[in-house]
Amino acid sequence: MIHRRDFITLLGGAATWPLAARAQRSGMPVIGYLSPGSPQGDISLPAFRKGLSEMGYVDGRNVTVEYRWAQNDFSRLPELAADLVRRRVAVIAALTVAAALAAKAATTSIPVVFDAGGDAVETGLVVSLSRPGGNVTGINSMTTELGAKRVELLHDLLPKATKFGFLINTNIPNIQQAISRAEAAATAVGCSLRVVAATTIREIDAIFASLAQERIDGLVVAPGVLFSNRRVQLTTLAVRYAFPTVFAERAFAEIGGLMSYSPNTIELYREFGIYVGRVLKGEMPSELPVTQATKFELVINLQAARTIGIDVPASLLARADEVIE
Repeated sequence: MIHRRDFITLLGGAATWPLAARAQRSGMPVIGYLSPGSPQGDISLPAFRKGLSEMGYVDGRNVTVEYRWAQNDFSRLPELAADLVRRRVAVIAALTVAAALAAKAATTSIPVVFDAGGDAVETGLVVSLSRPGGNVTGINSMTTELGAKRVELLHDLLPKATKFGFLINTNIPNIQQAISRAEAAATAVGCSLRVVAATTIREIDAIFASLAQERIDGLVVAPGVLFSNRRVQLTTLAVRYAFPTVFAERAFAEIGGLMSYSPNTIELYREFGIYVGRVLKGEMPSELPVTQATKFELVINLQAARTIGIDVPASLLARADEVIE
């Protein structure tokens, strides 16, 4: 059964305007939640809502959240951001760099809080991490910067390997930074890196088949909502082709992926909600420092290793924060 809120969300939020209008008339603030992904694959919402609640805000009680999902079509983000601006939301919560850039381009007056990977200064979101200086601030999950570390971990798993694949989504604005770091890491360990790009769900199956023909030794999957939304598909394909794979979210390892290396994303999503709450309480984005992830976790799934016939070195298991049996 589809609940009314889910039905509204799946429509992209267009039908929520009457709710938002009533909320605004009653003095209830409205948050615009902007994501390039889809509600089905978004693992951030429970932690985001928890962070909001810690600041005293509960959706439907004293705040309303309007959701805008681009359904993995990044070209829709500017119009979705503009729509939130027209609704005069109190703050825009933007998930990913692409969403944050779209929101920043749409308004210079409505506060924008982001949860995104990559250097916020390099991507043009803020002028300074300590003093953002405009209407934008947020959380840097550091996921883009970790591409090099994931390549190194794959080499530690497969020290005799010579060729790795690197699956990316070119719709991500700062993806070139991730590619450069991953290529440098591969060169440093004596491997070549085959960069392959998927921008739609339909391309993923064909890419795995192509990598199998090229006989890659292992695969690194870059972060991004397109891949987050297709966790089951990606982990299934990695097993089907017996690709030792390092993913960018622990959720992949939890459902059967071999390894993940990432920040504690649930904690960061909670912090995301807290930051939105702080802005609702009157703090200025220009004076709220961009928070950066500092703790990272390596998760190894031994069942996945056995399934694809990989022996995980004891030295790598000793470094893991969690081993799934």
